[in-house]
Amino acid sequence: MSLQPQQFDTLILGAGAAGLLCAATAGQRSRRVALLDHGVSPGRKILISGGGRCNFTNLHCAPDRFLSENPHFAKSALALYTQHHFIELVRKYNIPYHEKTLGQLFCDHSAHAILNLLLSECEKGKVQHVPNAHSIRVERESSGFHIHCAQGEFTSESLVVATGGLSIPKLGATSFGYDLARKFGLPIVDPRPALVPFILAGAESPWTELSGVSALVRASVPGSGKRKPPSFVEKMLVTHRGLSGPAILQISSYWQPGTAIEIDFAPSLAKEASLLTPVLTGRRDNSTLRQSLRDHLPQRLADHLAQAAAPPRWTNAALEATERSLRQWPFHPAGTDGYTKAEVTAGGIDTAALNARTLESKTIPGLFFIGEVVDVTGWLGGYNFQWAWSSATAAANAL
Repeated sequence: MSLQPQQFDTLILGAGAAGLLCAATAGQRSRRVALLDHGVSPGRKILISGGGRCNFTNLHCAPDRFLSENPHFAKSALALYTQHHFIELVRKYNIPYHEKTLGQLFCDHSAHAILNLLLSECEKGKVQHVPNAHSIRVERESSGFHIHCAQGEFTSESLVVATGGLSIPKLGATSFGYDLARKFGLPIVDPRPALVPFILAGAESPWTELSGVSALVRASVPGSGKRKPPSFVEKMLVTHRGLSGPAILQISSYWQPGTAIEIDFAPSLAKEASLLTPVLTGRRDNSTLRQSLRDHLPQRLADHLAQAAAPPRWTNAALEATERSLRQWPFHPAGTDGYTKAEVTAGGIDTAALNARTLESKTIPGLFFIGEVVDVTGWLGGYNFQWAWSSATAAANAL
């Protein structure tokens, strides 16, 4: 361990997606950069993402696909470094990739290709990577920042916090970024698990008997007004604990504990069309209802709904009520699978405390927060990686 602090222009905490690209970009701008991480190896979340193929961005990336207390905050960074900039970098390294669905871009082979790209870019910038830098303590001095950690002492003019959120603790996720922000007086939007499965309990627990059933649905949360959350038409998967699948993960980011979500089991049908036309025009009984639902849904799901949604009478009014329930079926989650299964953490450093163009603290010059630790959370499908790339570049260009 060195007795004298090692001096750098910039210290970056966290060797994930945002930290790596920020370090590389700053280094290539002739800044002397040290990248400190409490883990042994960098980019662990990158390597498990997208089933090991890394969904590195989305062709349809736009500011309205991100959640934040300030829905306009992400606009500047996303405009500065777009999905097309990162795609150009991927092509520069001849990494084969493909579009899966809804604009999601994946490596053809391994997520290691993206990590190796970032490490190569860091090497070009002569970034010094410091692994096993645990037990970090940060102090502010007149000349900048002084860090004490297991790997020694470091000083710099500026400090970038890219330590991520609380999701997937087995990969080393901690509250360090939030704790540091509080130490320096920055406000925090309460963190919560996002892009996470739901747990069903009580009267809704029988749904888990359909474990393994998947269907295309429209998922939404009740609301109105200008900031009504979007709805998502994607697959829902019933699990042994509750609900999952892309539609559920997407809507989970907008869900608040104690409230309901709504499922439309026939999202491809026009609103004026009816799931129950055969019942309305033919025999009005459970058998016809069940067959009507089987025409649109997997058999096990159709049979379950035929029983759960069966009208008390077979009048037009009762059938109309059944139709409405099938197009707005309420679930009341008992909770989520928490940070263990959450793909990202919503909430974080309040954007009101940060400069939208640079991600620098408005009150602590030289202190930056980027990536997941900030209160900007993207949809499922590469959006959170794009926020990592965009916020990292915005900060790096200001260092």
